[in-house]
Amino acid sequence: MTARLARPYAVLSIGAALATMGLKLGAYAITGSVGLLSDALESTVNLASAIVAFWALSLAATPADSEHPFGHSKAEYFSSGLEGAFIFVAALGIGYSAVDRLLSPRSLDQNTLGIALAIAATALNGTVAWILWRAGKKLNSIALRADSQHLMTDVWTSVGVVVAVALIFITGWEWLDPLIALGVGFNVLWTGTHLLRETISSLMDQSLPPAQLQAITSCFLPYEDQGVRFHLLQTRQAGSQSFISFHVLVPGHWTVQRGHDLCEAIETAIAERIAGSRVTTHLEPLEDPKSWQHPDEFPPSASLNRDKPN
Repeated sequence: MTARLARPYAVLSIGAALATMGLKLGAYAITGSVGLLSDALESTVNLASAIVAFWALSLAATPADSEHPFGHSKAEYFSSGLEGAFIFVAALGIGYSAVDRLLSPRSLDQNTLGIALAIAATALNGTVAWILWRAGKKLNSIALRADSQHLMTDVWTSVGVVVAVALIFITGWEWLDPLIALGVGFNVLWTGTHLLRETISSLMDQSLPPAQLQAITSCFLPYEDQGVRFHLLQTRQAGSQSFISFHVLVPGHWTVQRGHDLCEAIETAIAERIAGSRVTTHLEPLEDPKSWQHPDEFPPSASLNRDKPN
């Protein structure tokens, strides 16, 4: 459901990428600035990543089936992974253009109009990035957040390029242009590295962030006075979905119905705090020593009460 709601924002990103690419190519045609050309090349990455994001969000919105019982929410990571690869290719293109301009410098003309077009493209990117960031936070979509962060990198890069073109127009130091382009290339490369690192970590089932872990364990506190204990909390993020599992230890004299009602109440409380969460509980008797034997347990939080009752 969340991925389906996120798709219109990916369409918005595609439209913005096409518009900004046209503006920046126009600015390059007017000024001849390789810095503006590098900016336009990065916009092709924005376009490709927006298209991939739309495809990934469409796949993520596909309901679970017999072959994928946990759903398809991890498809969002294809978007960030492929985007990282696109960024590396664009960085190579930017570097090649910058070196070529260093070896064969050319004069820049009509900078005023070119700067105006680049500023318009930057303003458009900044506006769309803000919209995508808010939507990504609201819908818990890593694809939208990654697209937003990439656009904001493009915004700050564009600001630097515009300033460089303006300085060249004022000072006549044309060697600034390829140097700024090289800086753009390194900035794009850093963005690609960051996105790939985040993607790899998520694909390896990274746990939920500390704030969400704290929200989960806070749901346990009201039941500890009843002699209930919790342990083996395990979490992972898969696109817009969060998977949470833990063991609930209750007094052995409790009925199955009472234990079931307790688990239902806790699962509901967690779902209200963490949108898109899928909670799985395992009920165990406090008195059974086997309930406490979990050598592979990795405690995610010191606040999780795992001590045996006296």
